Amino acid sequence: MSFAERCQKEAEQLQRNIEQNGWDGEWYRRPYFDDGTPLSSALNPEYQIDSIAQSWSVLSGAGDKERSRTAMDAVEKRLVHHDKQLIQLLDPPFDKSDLNPGYIKGYVPGVRENGGQYTHAAIWAAMAFAALGDSRRAWELLAMINPINHANTPESIATYRVEPYVIAADVYALPPHTGSGGWTLYTGSAGWMYRLIMESILGLRLEINELRFTPCLPAHWESFKVHYRYHETIYHITVLQSRTPHDQMRVLVDSIEQRDNATTQSPSSMTTRSTSPK
Repeated sequence: MSFAERCQKEAEQLQRNIEQNGWDGEWYRRPYFDDGTPLSSALNPEYQIDSIAQSWSVLSGAGDKERSRTAMDAVEKRLVHHDKQLIQLLDPPFDKSDLNPGYIKGYVPGVRENGGQYTHAAIWAAMAFAALGDSRRAWELLAMINPINHANTPESIATYRVEPYVIAADVYALPPHTGSGGWTLYTGSAGWMYRLIMESILGLRLEINELRFTPCLPAHWESFKVHYRYHETIYHITVLQSRTPHDQMRVLVDSIEQRDNATTQSPSSMTTRSTSPK
């Protein structure tokens, strides 16, 4: 057996094990203690649901499709707070139970990993909704993560308290710190935010030497343009959104239709046409 074949076999076995043992009824569990006791279970007094396992059940392609949709519905219901403009990592936070997960319990409830918005995970949730074709929720989460939307009134500026022009690594979720940002400027969440916008939302994805298109646009967008440079080639890209729900995605390069919604050429211009969003 080659190394690649072994990796594929182990991946398939891992996928089966997750489905057999990691499903909690409405979402996937994430961590376990050494004795096998699960965290992120509805039976726990604290840390019942974690967004990361749900998002990556979608992004990895390894989760059962129906279960993954159910899990993302649970993320929307339990972890997305439109009134607070934040997306929790987990809920409920660790506070008074005997569960001891390690250092995150050292944070007060609602701060950083202990039930606050951990922005890496918030972005992954938006990417997962986009991967499911749910443009409404993907764009709603993008708007909530976007720091500029936390500084559009004097009241929101006083609440957010950090720079509105960079991504904050976290946003606190409980009083007296609800809505306050933390750990700005250096966070790797900024890189994931770029990928969310370019790859998941606008739908431009570079795969080795192919540029692929999978836009996830809001209903009111008719089109957008991107001028994209790759090595010595500049791509002038226009994306048009059809209002006909039965239209299929098409990619044209210099008026020539491409296969598989991708191009490996070096054109001066291209046009893509996407279907109406769900």
